[in-house]
Amino acid sequence: MVSSKPERRTTRRGQRPAQRPDDLDALVAAALREDLGGESGDMDVTTHFVVDADLMGEARVIAKRGGVLSGGDVAARVFENVNPPCEYLAVKPDGARLKPGDEAARVVGSLASILTAERTALNFLQQLSGIATVTRGYADALAGYPGVTLLDTRKTTPGLRFLERAAVRAGGGHNHRDGLWDAILIKDNHVAAAGGVTEAINRARRALMPVEVEVDTLEQLGEALAAGAEMILLDNMSPDLMRRAVEMTAGRARLEASGGMTLEGAVAAAKAGVDRISVGALTHSAPALDLSLEVTRTWR
Repeated sequence: MVSSKPERRTTRRGQRPAQRPDDLDALVAAALREDLGGESGDMDVTTHFVVDADLMGEARVIAKRGGVLSGGDVAARVFENVNPPCEYLAVKPDGARLKPGDEAARVVGSLASILTAERTALNFLQQLSGIATVTRGYADALAGYPGVTLLDTRKTTPGLRFLERAAVRAGGGHNHRDGLWDAILIKDNHVAAAGGVTEAINRARRALMPVEVEVDTLEQLGEALAAGAEMILLDNMSPDLMRRAVEMTAGRARLEASGGMTLEGAVAAAKAGVDRISVGALTHSAPALDLSLEVTRTWR
């Protein structure tokens, strides 16, 4: 059975875990309540009236299209939390590449429970596998640039960030900051509120954390370098401007390219010589991977 315990991680400052152990169970409970209704919500009315309660079954999760699998832990918890519970058996691990027709997992238990949990489990699997699949496309495109780190962003589905970040890792990407609380990233509105790049950086130093600042011109880049920013985000710069920024920086700070990063744009940024590329599309625009659940046998 797939482990259902979420990964524990500490922040850069050791303040608190990025994910509490009960996050996954709370999310699954809410998702099942949404589909089944009510506080106790344990009835799929169609299955209740159509499927015999004593009928057992086995089902397979099948890939209809090629992609990368993610979401096994949360799918397992969905099947474990219906009544009576089912057993989710991973055939492929998260991060595995799937071809059309590949079997990703099997589910064994009460057929009524399998059918009750089916859509909720597939919703998680399809969305998270879609993110892993898009991420793998970017990671493969950047494979020729081993010095470049592919990152996600905070553009995630509310409440699902910890799962979507795991899906990015399954696809070969890396995670940016967990949220607003564990890293300094000075954006354009912060700069405007502080009165300039230098003043914003100086104020952020009070947090005793590495400072990253967003710039969109070479003039702002010069300010950030003079103020000693450890990381500088090049926002929506052209490949030519990024190349000039890399030359100007000369290794004094790590450079991150961001803003509308298509696959071709990410490769162009890597060629320009940046250190990091952050791509919001990994999470906010990934199409769901087509997976289906097929009942293969039943018995009493």
